[in-house]
Amino acid sequence: MEDIPKEVLIDCAHLVKANSIQGCKTNNVSIVYTSWANLKKTAEMDVGQIGFHNQKDVKSVTVEKRVNEILNRLEKTKVERFPDLAAEKESRDREERNEKKAQIQEMKRKEKEEVKKKKEMEELRSYSSLMKAENMSSNQDGNDSDDFM
Repeated sequence: MEDIPKEVLIDCAHLVKANSIQGCKTNNVSIVYTSWANLKKTAEMDVGQIGFHNQKDVKSVTVEKRVNEILNRLEKTKVERFPDLAAEKESRDREERNEKKAQIQEMKRKEKEEVKKKKEMEELRSYSSLMKAENMSSNQDGNDSDDFM
């Protein structure tokens, strides 16, 4: 909240004053702002009524009177869009599902690699590769040489 530039805050306050039914008719309007996480809405509150979790996080700006230069400058940059929210939500959900699938596939691939490495390590530690019939010889084959000394 403290990182908001003063010029942006003033512009926003003027927009709020200009778009308010009662505020646009009066001078010295106090604009109250806070982070969205600080807003408190309960079931017994009226429509449009809100409260705050922490009153210390609530900031206020006073707009003395209407400044047409600011409003005209902001009105020139105004862009109105009429998006298809259902389609945007569906595309976002599809992207999230694809990301989850990719993550699951990556996890499965890593698990397969770990299992493969584990098997290779067990084969290296075991004597099964040494105990093959092709590698073995017996004394009946004529390999009874005792001149090892």
